[in-house]
Amino acid sequence: MAASKSRETTPSGADAALCAALAPLGMCLSRERAIAWCNDAFARMFGYERGELEGTSLERLYPSSEEFARIGERGLRVMQAGGQYGDERLMRHRSGRLIWCRVHGRSPAPAEPFALAAWTFEPLPGHADPGALTPREREALAGLVRGETSKESARRLGISPRTVEKYRARLMAKYHAPNAAALVQKVLGVP
Repeated sequence: MAASKSRETTPSGADAALCAALAPLGMCLSRERAIAWCNDAFARMFGYERGELEGTSLERLYPSSEEFARIGERGLRVMQAGGQYGDERLMRHRSGRLIWCRVHGRSPAPAEPFALAAWTFEPLPGHADPGALTPREREALAGLVRGETSKESARRLGISPRTVEKYRARLMAKYHAPNAAALVQKVLGVP
């Protein structure tokens, strides 16, 4: 049996377009936090057609202008340090309902990461109603889902660990969860 030769191939433009069209994750290319391009999976995830999103600010997909600004500031610092950023957060569907997403972004220019960045968005199933939470509760909950300690969440959010613990206690009361693990299970819809 002859040994097969390993060869490097560069996909054609048509192959790259097909890959983006078939990708199960939402993908977008942003310039200065505006959607320069997105695939159909991204548009469907948020209840839009591609043409309705391309050329518009990503802000319309955030629960609030404040969260758009706060997450942007945090993402900017992290991307300037390493060129990429990832988190789990709530985003807004066209209908107004909030959806959990895992988000990853990368920029070719860490000094100015928002000049051009590629992003993936993966919807995360859950049964908890995120619309009943304040923006800070959502951020504290996202840290808990990621497995962060109160100190780690506090550092990331720029607040005290005691404040994070207060948000977590409030969340456990809202979701009738006896502890943090049960809270995460309820939010993620794990039986």
